[in-house]
Amino acid sequence: MLPDRASADGLTAEQRAVVGHRQGHARVAAVAGAGKTTTLVKRVLHLLANGENPRRILVLMFNRAARDDFRAKLTREAPPNVALPEVRTFHSIGHRLTQSLTRWGYLPPRQLLQADWQRERLLRQAVMQSLESADGETREAALDADRLEAFGQFCDLVKAEVATPAELFEKLGYTASERHFIDAFEVVESLLESAGQMTYADLLHRPLRCLESHADARRRVEGFLGHVIVDEYQDINEAQLRLLKILAGRQAQVMAVGDANQCIYEWRGARPDAMLARFDGLFGNASEYPLSYTFRHGHALALAANHAIRHNRQRWDQLCLAAPGNPLTELQTGVGASALLETLQRWHANGRHSDEACVLVRSWSLSVSVQLQLLRAGVPFRLAQEERFVFRLPLVQALAGYLQLAREPQRLHDPAHLALLFSQPTTFVAQERVRRLVDELARTQHWPARDASVLAGLKPGQRRHLKRRWQLLCELPKLASWPPAKLLEHVVDAIDAEKILRRSAARREKGDDDVRLLDVLIEQAGELASDPEAFIELLRNPVENRPDGVLISTVHGAKGLEWPLVAVWGLNEEDFPHFSRDNPLSPERLEEERRLYYVAITRARERLLLVQDGGDHRPSRFLDETAVEDCSRIDRAIRGGRETGVAVREPEMIGTYLERIGQACADLEHLGRSLTLHARQPEAPSPAAAAEPVGVAPWRVGDRVRHASFGDGEVLVVEGNAANPVIDVRFVSAGRRRLIASRAPLTKLS
Repeated sequence: MLPDRASADGLTAEQRAVVGHRQGHARVAAVAGAGKTTTLVKRVLHLLANGENPRRILVLMFNRAARDDFRAKLTREAPPNVALPEVRTFHSIGHRLTQSLTRWGYLPPRQLLQADWQRERLLRQAVMQSLESADGETREAALDADRLEAFGQFCDLVKAEVATPAELFEKLGYTASERHFIDAFEVVESLLESAGQMTYADLLHRPLRCLESHADARRRVEGFLGHVIVDEYQDINEAQLRLLKILAGRQAQVMAVGDANQCIYEWRGARPDAMLARFDGLFGNASEYPLSYTFRHGHALALAANHAIRHNRQRWDQLCLAAPGNPLTELQTGVGASALLETLQRWHANGRHSDEACVLVRSWSLSVSVQLQLLRAGVPFRLAQEERFVFRLPLVQALAGYLQLAREPQRLHDPAHLALLFSQPTTFVAQERVRRLVDELARTQHWPARDASVLAGLKPGQRRHLKRRWQLLCELPKLASWPPAKLLEHVVDAIDAEKILRRSAARREKGDDDVRLLDVLIEQAGELASDPEAFIELLRNPVENRPDGVLISTVHGAKGLEWPLVAVWGLNEEDFPHFSRDNPLSPERLEEERRLYYVAITRARERLLLVQDGGDHRPSRFLDETAVEDCSRIDRAIRGGRETGVAVREPEMIGTYLERIGQACADLEHLGRSLTLHARQPEAPSPAAAAEPVGVAPWRVGDRVRHASFGDGEVLVVEGNAANPVIDVRFVSAGRRRLIASRAPLTKLS
């Protein structure tokens, strides 16, 4: 039965309203899995059937895959021999506009840089010119692959935001070491102009600036369209919005289709207000159409999604409703790898396949622990980006190399091995200098004399840093009996890896991810404390993608996709939502993180597993906000449970949900009358959790402490609730650790 008691065309009442929209602009708020493509195909066919000229209809899709899918469905459903409108991406429209404006003489001709090597050469040239007066080490550090890619993204984003380089630099919080981005951007523009070339970002930026500055050119492209339909409207950036406004002119009716709750590409210039206040500012009043019913998952997950997003202020006042006939979706929370492995085991025991499952992570650094756990358990897997395999990550290769050196002292004589250990984390010294130095060290096994030619030209700080790295390498064979976790902690602390990784990262979030990767590896090493060789083997295991394996992907990479089983991994505070002391969580960023979480959980069809790490990691606030138990209890009641009174945290929202699905399905009309909802107060902390641990409060900076696993240390930072704060401790043997005071096995030392 359909949500509106069936219809001959297979559409819901909400979908038919969109298809039959009569006049003016329209905004269509579509929840995840709402059947947007089907609805928009019907809308186009409706316009054609009512005599609209297909040449005056333009359908804009977010990417090529979506465009090709829409074209195929439109062609299948259209009557024979009917002319169809254009279905394009923004970049293809920009390309056509660029050709026209060039032909008309408004733009000079330029050739598109299509090959990656061409773009990389351009960026390198610009960075070198902008840092012409800097020393060699500074220039080489700026040419690091990650930082060069960050610069390329910066250039693209300047054009997507239609901003100045200086404005964008300050807005996005780049580190001081990346200030050359501002000047280097201008060098890029100069090089492109002199060579008669352009980038993909220019396909939108150049025609937009031309049309905005030449009224006569603008008049030549306005007024030809009667209808513009834009899918995934929440993900388009400022340049696309302004270009759309010009194309639509004063006559075209714009239908924006999307979901502000799924706006997760802020780093590419998208903003959640694109479908809200920004739309009104560009186009004026619009008819509002909800697509509230998801055809992807059941009531439990629909309720969980509503709970998860309700704390955001920038959102539609709209509930996600599960359509009748949707699959039952089971919700589950769990702690650690055991929860994931047990879920996969039951999945396989029920005859289901690994390739029907996906593990989603907030960032690739968090995928390392998943990979290692699946490798240990012998569960095949595949990565959405193959270069993210744990054994291919340069930092992981180096850390595995440190562990190997501790057990194989002869590697001190291997220049290649020493070069690896001097390269990660970076020593901020040009690689050619490092290569000459490690060749000398491998040969002599002694630190060179102060006046040695191999040290000539190095700054005092660089000499100290390199010497400290060599001293660590010489010390490691003496520590071979240490467990891997303790040894890695010692390495991280001895070379000040956290500080180096943050300093070498182009943006704060990249530094946070690299530091989190260190934590993940140390935690995983701790689980294999009794078998260090097995841990080294895991890090060096050249595994390849298995087509039949569990998929591991970031949430960003999963947008628009779905799986029967989805596990969201790493639901810890500071991981998801992501923040750190150097990158605090503003209200705007919290809403961004919450939208990302909303996208993650709504990828599931039949089962959703939410996993936190446990231990010293605080569970993500999103777990509490999702109210999994409330959602599951209401789902059981909907499916015929005998409960007549249920205590829930959000009775008003759930009551509205029950009323809406009761109106849509006669079989459920009784729910609103027979099921009584009571407000449930948040649970008070247990006496054990609320009680002040004996001998540890109040915590103060400078306190000497002893940890059951990490040994002796000193409190460096005290944050949060005074009765149960989060504290940073620098341990003598374990380095700096962040702990929840009440959960950590700590005692104060007198």
